[in-house]
Amino acid sequence: MFRRRLTLALSLLAAAAVLQGLAAAAALGVAQKQVERGRVASDIQLGFTDLSATKQRLRTWVAQHQQGAGASPALREQLQTQMRQQVQQLQLLSAELLRLDDSPASRQEHLQREDALSVLAQSLVALETTVDNAQPLRPGADAGQAWEALSYVFDRAQDRDLRALLADSSRREAAAVTRERAAADTALARMRALWLGTASTLALAALGAALYFARALRRPLDLLSRGALALQQGQLQHRIPEQGTSEFTSVARSMNVMATELEQHRQGEARLRQRLETQVDERTAELTQALQALQQAEARRRQFFADISHELRTPTTAIRGEAEVTLRGADRPVEDYRAALSRIVDTSRQLGSVIDDLLAMARSDIDALSLVRRPLDLAQPFAEAVAQAQALAQARGVVLQADEPARGLSAVLGDAQRLRQLLLVLLDNAIRYSQPGAAVSARLLAYADDWCVEVQDQGIGIPPHELPQVFERHFRGSTARRHRPDGSGLGLPIARALAQAHGGRIHLFSPPGQGTLARLVLPAAPVASLAAVAA
Repeated sequence: MFRRRLTLALSLLAAAAVLQGLAAAAALGVAQKQVERGRVASDIQLGFTDLSATKQRLRTWVAQHQQGAGASPALREQLQTQMRQQVQQLQLLSAELLRLDDSPASRQEHLQREDALSVLAQSLVALETTVDNAQPLRPGADAGQAWEALSYVFDRAQDRDLRALLADSSRREAAAVTRERAAADTALARMRALWLGTASTLALAALGAALYFARALRRPLDLLSRGALALQQGQLQHRIPEQGTSEFTSVARSMNVMATELEQHRQGEARLRQRLETQVDERTAELTQALQALQQAEARRRQFFADISHELRTPTTAIRGEAEVTLRGADRPVEDYRAALSRIVDTSRQLGSVIDDLLAMARSDIDALSLVRRPLDLAQPFAEAVAQAQALAQARGVVLQADEPARGLSAVLGDAQRLRQLLLVLLDNAIRYSQPGAAVSARLLAYADDWCVEVQDQGIGIPPHELPQVFERHFRGSTARRHRPDGSGLGLPIARALAQAHGGRIHLFSPPGQGTLARLVLPAAPVASLAAVAA
């Protein structure tokens, strides 16, 4: 019922809007045609005025030529060409005006205009001949007689006064311009009145329809709203009254059926929840067992490292003891020294085997890095790493300088502990390979769309041919070995593995005699994600 009435009202409003559009389009076409006619009439009037002015300039040129005042032939050609073009343009505009207005009055004006243009076109031929043959006056010639002859050529054609012809044409075209402008104003006024009238009618009709449907829809919509609110609050026993045969009654019936189904689903959900809780308890028990297994594995791993530490300590002690015993006292026979050295070689071979086992374990740990990446502020692990490196710098007599970065801006996605470990490797290398009294600087800054940590030292540097190898495991350059004999060559490989695990990269720059610059670049994360985690 409401659907039919609403469809009828909307159809009537749409039909009225279409009729308004058609009427407006028709009125707009009439007004546009009137405006075009006024424009063409104005162009014709201006054309006659320009033709008269050009003709007068040509007369002035002939007078100057006869008086020997140095008139330019090029100007004459330009004026004659301009007059021919103006006459042709007037003929085209006259035909255009006749196409826009084919009324009897317009045809009569067109005939008068064509007659005037025909006389002017024929006069141009005679005028061009006279102007081309004009010669300067001879000494003693009658100037007045020459001027009268010139005026006759410029002012008469086919026994008609050209000045009067141009004046009549100008007046006629001025009257046409005035008439066309008035007609255009009238058409615009009618169109404005039509638009205002139809718009007012449509507005009143739409307002009446809105008031009618607002009153008719208030009660059923209130019932549906209260029913929806009851369902939202969980009152699944609430039912909407089903009165009448309108569309709202069908909606109320559907909502009541939906409430019944929801109530049934809620009961089923309660049973399902109970089963899920039982399954969760079972899975929790399984996870507890798995956690215990992991803890046992971790305990075995720690025991393994403790055993390796013991194995490292034992051969080291044996080697040192054997050497001390051999060196103690007076000189001994060569056989005693040879035997002691053999025992030391055997013990060293055992120590190398243990060290290989330890390095294999270290490589396995690095290659299987496990990170817990989350949005964090890079300034925090940067500051912590700098604080830890200060003690090493003081012990070695190196000055560590670090800018205090702004907190809360440098957001990255990473593991704070691993990032601190990575930064500490870079700072440790810069300090250990610097001379006492040198300075090491560290800073955090933006780098394109990423974040960058730069560590600059004034140390021994890296030869250019060794730069491609510094990230290889166990590689140590000749300069590094002379400066620091100890070291395993694992620092930079570990650092690169940590950087790649965070989606970043490390670059080393070492110009000769200027130390080394280590640049760590990490992809930036949205600051909004960091703020959300902090909140």
